[in-house]
Amino acid sequence: MTLRAVVRSFSELCITIGVLIVLFVVYVLYWTGMRADNAADGEIERLQDQWADAPLEGGAGDEAGAGDADSGAGQGDGAGQEAGSGDEGQAGGSAATPGTPPGPRAYQDGKSFAVMYIPRFGRDWSRPVLQNTGEQTLRKGLGHYSRTAGLGQKGNFAVAGHRRTYGDPFKDFPQLRSGDPVVVTDGATWYTYTITKRPYRTLPSDTGVLNSVPSPLDKGVAPFSKPGRYLTLTTCDPEWGSSHRLIAWAHLDATQPVSAGKPDALTR
Repeated sequence: MTLRAVVRSFSELCITIGVLIVLFVVYVLYWTGMRADNAADGEIERLQDQWADAPLEGGAGDEAGAGDADSGAGQGDGAGQEAGSGDEGQAGGSAATPGTPPGPRAYQDGKSFAVMYIPRFGRDWSRPVLQNTGEQTLRKGLGHYSRTAGLGQKGNFAVAGHRRTYGDPFKDFPQLRSGDPVVVTDGATWYTYTITKRPYRTLPSDTGVLNSVPSPLDKGVAPFSKPGRYLTLTTCDPEWGSSHRLIAWAHLDATQPVSAGKPDALTR
């Protein structure tokens, strides 16, 4: 084989590899995003149809399913997948104030039960919240750590989402700031949580961030000192890696029935 033939073959091989790399990037950046966006839109549409046909009676239950130490619920994949994510959490209900919730209602594993809105991520940003943090679940939206409290309950309602790929739901996670609202609805009640501080960067093994009263390894950043109704959001860091986690905490500030209209945080 002549030198020219060797060079030509090598060049063709490089071009082929380059084309495959480009196709892979397109798949990761666009195709998975399109499929995830379609899946998320489908989940939200299904929920809205379900709520229109049979509005929920409740909201946040009191303490059911809100263990004080959700150890073992924080290990995960790139977006915070938990061990044993098939366990069912507890749903809940709420009256017009955070302190008077009706009884709990079970979430269905792998099914959506709420929609989350974070104005900091854009006026049109919304994602369904599904039960468990398995890989297939996180391709459709956000995942509720099933061993943590239900929406609006006493304890820590913890939710994971991908930073990149599959719709990039938490791409702008580092932009969260103290005072930012996070609004969640279960079709009967609007729950408005308020972020307490900027995201905290930690290791995947820092499972205390999901406790009923979050207790991170760095005690100096612990957001709360006593039981309450809290929200924890988790995602990966760095943006295209999974060696660390970013954590954001919030506390429940207000609830109102859906029949009263959207909360102020979504109408500004």
